[in-house]
Amino acid sequence: MSRPAHSPLDTLITGLDQALRTLAGGADRAPARPYPAEECNPAALSPTEREASAAMMRVNHTGEVCAQALYLGQALAVQDPVRKRALEAAAAEEEDHLLWCARRLEELESRPSRLNLLWFGGAFALGAVAGLAGDRASMGFLEETEVQVGEHLAGHLARLSPKDEASRRVVKQMRQDEARHAATARRLGAAELPLPVRWAMRLQAKVMTTVAARI
Repeated sequence: MSRPAHSPLDTLITGLDQALRTLAGGADRAPARPYPAEECNPAALSPTEREASAAMMRVNHTGEVCAQALYLGQALAVQDPVRKRALEAAAAEEEDHLLWCARRLEELESRPSRLNLLWFGGAFALGAVAGLAGDRASMGFLEETEVQVGEHLAGHLARLSPKDEASRRVVKQMRQDEARHAATARRLGAAELPLPVRWAMRLQAKVMTTVAARI
């Protein structure tokens, strides 16, 4: 039996629920998958190392807030049910990332970005525009986003203290998931985005990571 298609209203209601849960911080939720750092012993990090790890995990948490908004915006416009389900599946894994990052921030005695509502709104608008550009363009946007996120996470792995095994395990699992999402987008016919669009995405990401690390 074929899976019934969601109506636009169903998608909107689901999306609004997801938005509220994302911005609430996830304190009342548990991730679908185990926390990658569950078995790590607390590391004796110096104040400088702890602050650096917290800044990177705050950026990653904000990135996951943006991911939820991007996928929500795209899902409202994507027409093909297979591609819509791919977005929904990726969003579910990104929600795990969001909750993992929130937990790691608590362990580091830190906090998420105070501007997450702003980041969410901007990312939602960007995702909606990508979805309206057509399904192949939307998949192209998904692929490019995940490629750039993977590069960003690789940079974090190079900068995180070797003693901070908990943060490293979280980031490594996130990076594996992002690579799989990019591969799925390619398999579903992702169109190559124009170079100016890719540059604009990198610039926007640079602004977000710089500000979120501090505020």
